[in-house]
Amino acid sequence: MSTKTVSNRNEPVIESRDQLVAPMAAGEKPAERWRIGTEHEKFVYCRKDRHAPSYEEPGGIRDLLDSLTEYGWEPIEEGGNVIALSGSDGAVSLEPAGQLELSGAPLENLHQTCAETGRHLKQVKAIGEKTGKGFLGMGLWPDKTRDELPIMPKGRYAIMLRHMPRVGSMGLDMMLRTCTIQVNLDYSSEADMVQKFRVGLALQPLATALFANSPFLEGKPNGYLSYRSHIWSDTDPARTGMLPFVFEEGFGYERYADYMLDVPMYFVYRDGKYIDAAGHSFRDFLKGELSVLPGEKPRISDWEDHMSTAFPEVRLKSFLEMRGADGGPWNRICALPAFWVGLLYDQSALDAAWDEVKDWTMEEREALRNAVPKLGLKAPIAGGKTLQDIAGRILDISSSGLAARARLDSSGNNETGFLDPLREVVASGKTPAEVLLDKYHGAWSGDLDRIYDDMSF
Repeated sequence: MSTKTVSNRNEPVIESRDQLVAPMAAGEKPAERWRIGTEHEKFVYCRKDRHAPSYEEPGGIRDLLDSLTEYGWEPIEEGGNVIALSGSDGAVSLEPAGQLELSGAPLENLHQTCAETGRHLKQVKAIGEKTGKGFLGMGLWPDKTRDELPIMPKGRYAIMLRHMPRVGSMGLDMMLRTCTIQVNLDYSSEADMVQKFRVGLALQPLATALFANSPFLEGKPNGYLSYRSHIWSDTDPARTGMLPFVFEEGFGYERYADYMLDVPMYFVYRDGKYIDAAGHSFRDFLKGELSVLPGEKPRISDWEDHMSTAFPEVRLKSFLEMRGADGGPWNRICALPAFWVGLLYDQSALDAAWDEVKDWTMEEREALRNAVPKLGLKAPIAGGKTLQDIAGRILDISSSGLAARARLDSSGNNETGFLDPLREVVASGKTPAEVLLDKYHGAWSGDLDRIYDDMSF
């Protein structure tokens, strides 16, 4: 989630609808300036007893962040606490229960992305050796209850933690017990954004299946392959889901702005503090009628903050965020951006991917999204088939898009090799979660502690 670093008192207020559309339109870039921004989260645990460390405890999250400054990261503070770091590789930030996230820099190719991931993981593992910490690559804490997890000292999280139980039964689980891999991608025009948004939404369930990696909850199987994805089904319906309007004729920046205006607010940021506006209307804010900030109208940064508080399967800001994948090990961190870059950054591949999904009805898309958390690649799609039936074809399309980009490393390799972990999933027909369940019921003999050996970085 976003980390605020500056106040916004000196910005002009929003006076026109054009200003609401402006951040999205400002994201338009020619293809040669398209970049890849990869985000990945990991769970932090103490190796001695595997508890999730608090912020304050000796050797805890604060000390971990402080130690990372040895590698040139600059601290970002809120209320006197270091809550993030900035550097040439992007930003290191904290999720609500201390999950550690790298929000990577915008990079030109996947070789750079994987190198960035490698640098970050090498750094945190070195700090982990010094502080007795381990890092787990999963989509869900496999063995922790909510009560066993700490809360990080970030103002927006306090507001969200209060608000989540009012609007869904699993919002606290989303905040405290999940990790994801995401990729942020560019577009050249409004029409290009629309096509990429539609393909991204339609195929997001396939990404969820390929990366499904959260089959355990509180020490035992939970009945799902991606419980993380299931959690989103009852987090907050006003700000989640498959966004049917994206597939409607005439969709574009203005229609997305209308959607965001209907998403209830969380907060307003003023003078280094978060003001609780949870459940209030941004439309009222535009009229100067926000009860928690009477008479004041929003600035552009207020709108940009608000755009970061919707959590659909694909999110639009000044770029598109692909949000469907569970957290996982090193090679799958690199595979997620490869999957989407191959599909969305080459026009022939994008057209081919759209041809695969354009005839699906909205009901079929919703049914697929709802089935995937439990069924993975076995989830049914239109025409009496399953995701397994199209997964290989979609990977071939992605591979063709990566090959067409012809971005080579120093050894002359293109980017297609980053898809290999996904090809293994499709060839076996087993999601990562099913592989873990096989181990749990087989070699592990029901001992879930073994997951720390298998899934730690």
